[in-house]
Amino acid sequence: CTCSNLERHTNGKTIEVVYQTRSTIWDEAKQVHEQLVQPRTIRTCTEVPKIHVMLVGIGGNNGSTFVAGLLANRKKLCWETRTGTRQANFLGSFTQCATTHVGFALNSKDGSFSDVYKPIKELLPMADPIDFEVSGWDISGVNLYDAALRSQVLEPTLLEQLKSDLKAIAPMKAALNPEFIASNQSTRCDNVMKGTNVQMIDALRADIRKAKDSAGKVVVLWTANTEMMMFPEITSISDLENRIAQNLPLPASVLYCVAAIQEGVIYLNGSPQNTFHPGVIALAAKRGAFLGGSDFKSGQTRFKTVMSDFLIGSGLRLASVVSYNHLGNNDGRNLSEDKCFKSKKISKQGVLDDAVASNPLLYPEGNSTIDHEVVIKYVPFVGDSKRALDEYSSQIFMSGNSTICAYNICEDSLLAVPLMYDLVVLADILTRMEIDGERLGPILSHLAFFFKAPITNQKDFVVNMFMRQREMLTNLLKVAGGILPDDGTMLSVGI
Repeated sequence: CTCSNLERHTNGKTIEVVYQTRSTIWDEAKQVHEQLVQPRTIRTCTEVPKIHVMLVGIGGNNGSTFVAGLLANRKKLCWETRTGTRQANFLGSFTQCATTHVGFALNSKDGSFSDVYKPIKELLPMADPIDFEVSGWDISGVNLYDAALRSQVLEPTLLEQLKSDLKAIAPMKAALNPEFIASNQSTRCDNVMKGTNVQMIDALRADIRKAKDSAGKVVVLWTANTEMMMFPEITSISDLENRIAQNLPLPASVLYCVAAIQEGVIYLNGSPQNTFHPGVIALAAKRGAFLGGSDFKSGQTRFKTVMSDFLIGSGLRLASVVSYNHLGNNDGRNLSEDKCFKSKKISKQGVLDDAVASNPLLYPEGNSTIDHEVVIKYVPFVGDSKRALDEYSSQIFMSGNSTICAYNICEDSLLAVPLMYDLVVLADILTRMEIDGERLGPILSHLAFFFKAPITNQKDFVVNMFMRQREMLTNLLKVAGGILPDDGTMLSVGI
């Protein structure tokens, strides 16, 4: 496959693409735009490894649903509900159910064009979630059948079919520093490691090594409780090593992350706490490990990145965003304590920043803020069925105001779990890539699409807008597979 901007070659083991990237650089001194053309060679290993996913919080709502959903799809199960028969699926998964535009088809008879779309999972050789091996840790020692019943997410008629499989899975003992989670979690803590920071990291590493023995790649995925932010930050590798050695208080997430880095496996952070301190990232870079995070973006916040992009992109001045939600699962219970809620609030509040920065006409210096409030309440009665209410108020033509309200009800875990599958699938493919002979990382920046507070390898350059994040990810996958991304002008089809 050859064109002026892209050449693709394959030898059965790798796909190699030479791609001419084109970007526009603004020269402030000259006050002109200059085009930057850079040839990039993207090499992707086509061998899909056996993947072992290790869930931190495997017995929680997300963890137990992740395992049950994977098994149900592997077994192609159906189950009865009060509204009829349902069948296992991956709806909500970007990799399994989304498509992307890959070009146009020309009708040779009448000269007309039509769009061509391709499933994301067919762009490159990707892992299938039903092939994942899964294990994990949890502060609660109940088996996954009882954990899934406790979560009240999936239908009992489905869980009964998975009873023997789920009962056979017991969480490994978890690392925990109770200072960093809500005190109301103490009633679940019956499966916790004891020891110093060093001893717990060593124990976690031993668990990870066992998983490595049975798989070609291991992914550690934090889906446990939100922890309190830790300050002051860990500034360097030596700072991190000193805190570990001196047994100073560290969040469990840092211990898991350090263990994953030291074992050279992928670590993904699905909660909002600041696990990725500068010292932790530096250690990952030194060890050649991979990180992705933070805080799953599945419902209310993902919708917010769409709405802010839509309103500001339309030339309306979004002036106020108020987000309220209540839920009754254990996540909500943990967030009911202020020290943990603050982590979530910080994570949710940053999602509007790049949309605001994109339009200095609407948000000039000195008037560049949006009134943005986030409220989360714990209401046990609603369980995992989260209620999310959002109000978007904009200033419009001739001093008018426009307000759009949205109300969403859904099982929180049924939105989050498909993203967890996606993160594992895409983390694997990204770590099989090399750009100009170098691996990506240590931050897997292209996973930003799935996180509320994404981190990147360019600390001060973060993209949050939905379509821009999606385009960044899909274009990389298309180019790596040998498909030239659209230029978006539609001039080639004569529109």
